[in-house]
Amino acid sequence: MFRKMRRFKQQISNEECIGVLKNTKRGVLSLIGDDGYPYGLPIDHWYCEDDGKIYFHGAKEGHKIDAIKACDKVSFCVYDDGYRKDGEWALNIKSVIIFGRIKLVEDEEKARVICTELVRKFTDDEEYLQKELANAFSRVQCLELDPEHMTGKLVNEA
Repeated sequence: MFRKMRRFKQQISNEECIGVLKNTKRGVLSLIGDDGYPYGLPIDHWYCEDDGKIYFHGAKEGHKIDAIKACDKVSFCVYDDGYRKDGEWALNIKSVIIFGRIKLVEDEEKARVICTELVRKFTDDEEYLQKELANAFSRVQCLELDPEHMTGKLVNEA
């Protein structure tokens, strides 16, 4: 159903893919938008090791929510900051692409956990977290991406 990686010699392991997912703060979520046009948006994410799913949050209405309600098939792409080998200009970057199905999280307690974990990716300021939960939680819609296929690769820009 899903294509094999064409440049398989650059493929990274599943564990390396998960590492990139855990350590990057944001990626691009791609949906099928209005009139069949692709709709890709930069978005924060949290990879949950317990269930292997990727979680997001955002507004309760808008283009993203409309697109998800119309079609649950998505792709999500992340890439790390890369590194340079001594004396080389080219970056070596690990990227991960996931295909899967996305849905709205309706369970309020699960949504609270998701929002908490997303904030903790950026800060350990407990006061800030509690303030955000108190002030904004009621306006947040969390999303759950269930991966069906994941590949990653290490690319040298040269």
